Amino acid sequence: MSTTAEAEIKALESQILKLKSELAKMRREQPPKPVANWEFQTTDGPVKLSDLFGENKDMIFISNMGKGCNYCTLWADGFNGVVPELESRAALVFSSADPIEVAAPFAAGRGWRFRLVSNSKEFRDAMSLSGEDGTPWPAAVGLRKQDDGSIVEIARDEFGEGDNFCATWHLLDLLKDGWANWSPNERL
Repeated sequence: MSTTAEAEIKALESQILKLKSELAKMRREQPPKPVANWEFQTTDGPVKLSDLFGENKDMIFISNMGKGCNYCTLWADGFNGVVPELESRAALVFSSADPIEVAAPFAAGRGWRFRLVSNSKEFRDAMSLSGEDGTPWPAAVGLRKQDDGSIVEIARDEFGEGDNFCATWHLLDLLKDGWANWSPNERL
C-alpha cells in the first residue's frame, strides 16, 4: 500500500471516529422519551421493566427478532462475550420476540449469559421496534430510570449489516473480497 493511501485511510478513520462521537453525543442530547413500565415474560414469570434495572439507573435493552433470525443470533453471540463489562456500567436485558418457552432453551443452548425476557407485539409497536409490516426489528435502546421511578428512552440504534454492534462485519472487511456474500445462515 502506498504511503499516500495509508495516510488517506488514517485520515478517513479519524474522521469516522469523530463523526461517531458526534452522533453518539447528538443521540444523548435528544429529549428523553417516556417509556411505560411494560411487563415481560421470563422463565421465573412476569417481570416489570422497572424491576429489570435492579440497582442501576441505566439499562441497555437489546431487542432481538428471535431464534429464527441468524443475524440476531450472530449479534447476541457477540454481546455474550462482553456481558460482565456492560453489566459493570448498566443493567443489560436481552429481549426476544419469541415466547419465553422458545427463547430460553435457545439462549441456554448457545451459552448466553445476559438477562432474557420475551416481549409482546404491543410492546414492539409502542417502542417502534417493528417494521412497517409488524416484523420485530433488532435494535439497542438506552433507558434510564429517573429518581421518581419513571423510565425514559435516552438513545437507540438499529442493527443491520455493517453496523458497529457486530465485529464480524469489520473483520470480514479486512479480507480481499470483503463480505463476499457471506451470511451467518450456514453456521446455525
